[in-house]
Amino acid sequence: MLIVNDDSRLAADVDADGVHLGRHDESIEHARQVVGAARIIGVSCYDDLGRAEDLAARGADYLAFGSMHVSPTKPEAVRCRPEVLTAARRLGRPVVAIGGITLERAPALIDAGADLLAVISDLFCASDIEARAAAYSDLF
Repeated sequence: MLIVNDDSRLAADVDADGVHLGRHDESIEHARQVVGAARIIGVSCYDDLGRAEDLAARGADYLAFGSMHVSPTKPEAVRCRPEVLTAARRLGRPVVAIGGITLERAPALIDAGADLLAVISDLFCASDIEARAAAYSDLF
């Protein structure tokens, strides 16, 4: 599955499965017009359940929260407590945890309510990326 970050036009042009929108990106409504009803629109909610409620009501297909831990990719990112993942379950959308996730930290996030994990460094810095990806997959 291919989700393009920040750019609904690019997502539509390359026939991606969807687009992910952050706080300063276009609106869900505009992205939906561009990518159509069949594609996924995910959103960054940071640590803000109110934002998640609003975006779920406006049509977000999944809700991403984090940074769950200090992240080498975005060291200045807002930190989110695992309890927010638990509370977000009531919104009826898949919950994504992102930020500083490692294979050792992942089970606690899944237990807290994460349906999906967005992992960068722990996957792509692994000596055997395929084995690391398989280990993550096995958690589900």
